[in-house]
Amino acid sequence: MDPQRETNRRDFLTGRSALRAVESLADRDAPDEPPLAAKRRTPSYLLQISRRAMATDFQVYLDSRQHPQGAEAAMQALNLVEQLEDQMTVYREHSELMAINRRAPRDSVCVETELFGLLELALQLHDETGGAFDITSGPLSKVWGFYRRQGAFPDKEVLQQALSRVDSRAVELDRREQTIRFLRPDLEINLNAIGKGFALDRCGRSLREAGVENFLIHGGQSSVLAAGSRSAQDGEATGWTIAVKHPLRTNQRLGELRLVDCAVGTSGSGSQFFHHQGRRYGHVLDPRTGMPAEGVLSATVLAPTAALADALSTAFFVMGLEQVTEYCSRHPELSAVLVCPGQRSGSIVTHSIGMADGVWTPASGTSVG
Repeated sequence: MDPQRETNRRDFLTGRSALRAVESLADRDAPDEPPLAAKRRTPSYLLQISRRAMATDFQVYLDSRQHPQGAEAAMQALNLVEQLEDQMTVYREHSELMAINRRAPRDSVCVETELFGLLELALQLHDETGGAFDITSGPLSKVWGFYRRQGAFPDKEVLQQALSRVDSRAVELDRREQTIRFLRPDLEINLNAIGKGFALDRCGRSLREAGVENFLIHGGQSSVLAAGSRSAQDGEATGWTIAVKHPLRTNQRLGELRLVDCAVGTSGSGSQFFHHQGRRYGHVLDPRTGMPAEGVLSATVLAPTAALADALSTAFFVMGLEQVTEYCSRHPELSAVLVCPGQRSGSIVTHSIGMADGVWTPASGTSVG
């Protein structure tokens, strides 16, 4: 075991890291709080347990008075993230996903039960979103340079070749045998747009099985899962309050969401983009055209599970306001906040879709469509 990780584990179990976490959060001013920090109605002892995985920071927040065993349970839950990354990543040749990409063009490949369920969900969402969500779109990310976070404008012929390899309809799942097979030899799958949410759902299940019923967990702040309430003193299911960042000015808040036993996913191109011949190109690509999606600056989705919220935030960014509104009307369990460009350069308009009363509170001065 990593000596540093073992030291951190002992610190948590003896209370020293718990104390440091409390001290680091207790006196933060609102403008400097992370987007996931909850509003404090009464003093409480909020633990923050972190783990680096999937190229981001996963963090669990919980009240130590509610759950004395919470630190140990959170660390056990976060252990799952590393295991899941090792299973689902396309950046390690030994992962199960890479084994599927190598073998499925030739043979049917048995898939681990939980991963098979995730693949079923991904293909279902591909159908429901008209192809806006597609786990076979990895070739597009590669030719645009976003696979390695280095944007580059692709040659037209190269782009068309990549686009010809994008087709989730060529992924065949056999539920009875629990196998996957590719109907085309040049296909590959990538779970980057749904993997973090899936990991959060698994972590949440682990916490609940350990008796932790009130927690908030996020992966890189763009994927969030909330259960129960922020404090034992709330007295009712008031949930957790999180901030949503402005897509163009990340030091500003766009508004706040109140989460009660649900998940949030946010997609935007504020951090991954490049300029080419005076135009800005973001990393969220439309798998139907091969081009970066336009017309939406950020898409935030509330859903029953983090995997669903994660995937649909990407799909909604691609689909745009009209299609998202229609989609949510057919799925009342979903709601969304879409931020679109305003008429003036640098201005924005915020659209809330399907939000129940008291869930979404725009920041003062936010233009609402």
